[in-house]
Amino acid sequence: MSFHVPKKNTAQYASIISRELKKLYPRPKIALNYGSPWELLVAVILSAQCTDKKVNEVTKQLFQKYKSLKDYTNATPSEFQNYIWQTGFYRNKAKHILASAEIVKKKYNGRVPRTMEQLLTLPGIARKSANIVLSEAFGIIEGVPVDTHVIRLAKLYDLTKYTVPKKIEEDLMKLLPKDEWYKFSLRLISYGREYCPAKRHDHAACPFVKALKRNKK
Repeated sequence: MSFHVPKKNTAQYASIISRELKKLYPRPKIALNYGSPWELLVAVILSAQCTDKKVNEVTKQLFQKYKSLKDYTNATPSEFQNYIWQTGFYRNKAKHILASAEIVKKKYNGRVPRTMEQLLTLPGIARKSANIVLSEAFGIIEGVPVDTHVIRLAKLYDLTKYTVPKKIEEDLMKLLPKDEWYKFSLRLISYGREYCPAKRHDHAACPFVKALKRNKK
């Protein structure tokens, strides 16, 4: 069943959605497992076109084998690929991760950089990934991580008219308080997975649809 709430006040809808999401997910957590900023960065790169569940299965062994940045800079691509092939696109992912390890070692003194500009110099890291690393690892809020769930649901609930992640992020940043940017993304992703998946379903059964309808006038 299709669903659409006529747009009257986008800021109002954003506030309602944020409020309802907080009720459902008061303490949102990222689904990826990691033990350090570097491991988070690796997991984020591996998560491209792959489920978080599969990434966690892969990194459980990967992080036992490669314990330090030095282990990554000393790794051979063929050996490294054997540990990550299940995440898909493993050749490119291995290339990106190992190249990023070299850059972090040589340019950033072995520490994952803490600015958007610097993170975007790392292969395999685009703005969504950089937002996750900054927010999750360092508590630095620069923007809203926009994944496929956020793209789909932001459009569905009239929070944006765009389909391009950068434009969607800009719209969400205007609608939400800065301290909610990251948690809103985590909550919306969880909501998309648990209640409102991409596959055809009855949107009327989604938890905060009634709240939106009550406030549509």
